[in-house]
Amino acid sequence: MSRKILARLFIAAGIAVAGWLIYRTLSQHSFNEIVGSIMRIPGRHLFAGIGFVFLSYFCLTLFDTLAIRYVGRKLAYPQIAIASFTSLSIGHNVGGAALSSGAIRYRFYSRWGLSAEEIAKVILFCGVTVGLGLIALAGLCFVVVPADAARLTGLSTSGAFLLGAACIATAVGYVLLACLLRGSVSIFRWSFEMPSVKIAALQVIVGVANFLCVSASLHQLLSAFEEVSFIDTAMAYVGAGVTAIVSHVPGGIGVLEATIAFLLGSSASLGALIAFRAIYFFLPLPLGLISLSVAELAARRDDEKSLASKAKS
Repeated sequence: MSRKILARLFIAAGIAVAGWLIYRTLSQHSFNEIVGSIMRIPGRHLFAGIGFVFLSYFCLTLFDTLAIRYVGRKLAYPQIAIASFTSLSIGHNVGGAALSSGAIRYRFYSRWGLSAEEIAKVILFCGVTVGLGLIALAGLCFVVVPADAARLTGLSTSGAFLLGAACIATAVGYVLLACLLRGSVSIFRWSFEMPSVKIAALQVIVGVANFLCVSASLHQLLSAFEEVSFIDTAMAYVGAGVTAIVSHVPGGIGVLEATIAFLLGSSASLGALIAFRAIYFFLPLPLGLISLSVAELAARRDDEKSLASKAKS
């Protein structure tokens, strides 16, 4: 079986899994409960939340933009944005981002001349940017408000501050390594070629900006029900994000909501969490599926034209 057929089967399976996950999540609540919870959110909070979701996905396109520069390739931003949004809008729901969104990235970038090795570097680079964003944002929250961080995590105030300082030191250390080292860095069996110091610094900046946008979206929805600080929301989302990644549950379904509810307590309204799942995960998904379907149809048409021209010659 050819690699092309396998890739298409994987994508089809991913689409089927995404649909099943949407059904499984929504089936846990009655239709009236879901609609009622979302309808209680004032329009200004809901539209602000959606706006921050769009800003987050814009930041994610910058992950790929930096990754393409990192591998030494030049692609137009619209191309990168389509590949990034399509892969992540589906990958966020299917889970296993390195495989699901990675397979879709491969479909796009391989058509545009990137080798398998370069695409693997793009995927790894984006994964590192995610980690840097989570670590740096957690560090900023813990250092700025160590008392609130201690309350949420159960650490002492000084312990929370030290943990935050260590997180910031990790992000700064990455940039310093990019400045001082040239070539590859090996960790266990993984090998990572350090980017330039400019790209490394931008990784940290756009990584933090992305998770600030996600936290802002969640905060807008939570604030419609209970008073909750933005810093508390950001810390809760970082904790939930890490837990979802470690759990490997597709789309973090249940894990994300449970962790946020545990950390924020009564401030985490069911309606807000359902609305957040809907606008951050489910709202972009149909757009991503349409984009992928159009791209696959266009690629199939191009393949047929290529075969027809070869047959004539």
